[in-house]
Amino acid sequence: MTSTPIPSPSPATGGDVWMPFRADEIEGLPEGLDYRFWDGGQDYPADPADCVFYVVPYMKGAEIATRPLGLMSSVRVVQTLSAGIDHVEPGLPLLPGGVRLCNAKGVHEASTAELALALVLASLRGFPGFVRGQDEEEWRSGFYPALADKSVLIVGYGSIGAAVEDRLEPFECARVVRVARSARTTARGPVHPLGELPALLPEADVVILCTPLTPSTQGLVDAEFLAAMRDGALLVNVARGPVVDTAALLAELGSGRLRAALDVTDPEPLPPGHPLWHAPHVLITPHVGGSTSAFLPRAKRLVSGQLTRFAAGEAVGNLVRTTG
Repeated sequence: MTSTPIPSPSPATGGDVWMPFRADEIEGLPEGLDYRFWDGGQDYPADPADCVFYVVPYMKGAEIATRPLGLMSSVRVVQTLSAGIDHVEPGLPLLPGGVRLCNAKGVHEASTAELALALVLASLRGFPGFVRGQDEEEWRSGFYPALADKSVLIVGYGSIGAAVEDRLEPFECARVVRVARSARTTARGPVHPLGELPALLPEADVVILCTPLTPSTQGLVDAEFLAAMRDGALLVNVARGPVVDTAALLAELGSGRLRAALDVTDPEPLPPGHPLWHAPHVLITPHVGGSTSAFLPRAKRLVSGQLTRFAAGEAVGNLVRTTG
């Protein structure tokens, strides 16, 4: 993934913009474009062939995200409102060449990092048990693990992983270790490549998954990965559900050796009766990492800025890839 922008071929002098916001809800939209509201409904707001800029409906799934793509013969930019782009990737072969796919870098970092930290603290300090105790009027006192003095491993050190580390700083962790697809150096220290995970996992008390879902990360957290984690370690997933092998995780949770805090699952939504619901030592939230009060204003600013650049023929930001 790269955020290096490339220029538009020319200024946009017309065409439709499909977005899941009404135009009067966003300040600073450029003139000269026709704004169409579409949030994934059955009926399209106009002819998809006239769409030049498509803002993908948020959290509506791959079927809706990709449904109009094969009809968008004039589209030049596809803009997601999520950091991940896995929900639109199946439709990319349907697009003409030269279409720029952009993600929502800058929109979700704060909210997702907040939730990652909340999941760590809630799981370590035993909040699920306290809530159940309150329901049953039981005073469940005792000693519980602290985040202080723990070693934390962040797997996926992009903008969200860095935001997680920002929020870990005041908690006096013994060590924060960073892992990404390839090695690099940051102001905070080295980022290790994925290939070094087998040596790093046994040293971590908390493993936080922030990686995008790609062919190389699907099933990354398999039986071998989990077996390498130290006894009693906590796995936190704010990435994508399929990054974790659910069957392998259930086996480790059932043994009592590991704990987990999951904002994303595979399958998702987690259906009634699924064994993850009642697995021991697991805390589950329903994919709410980015769904906070911070989302709408940041998403609208992103869309306004991208459309302003697009209309002027300038480089759009957050470029992930170009088709063709």
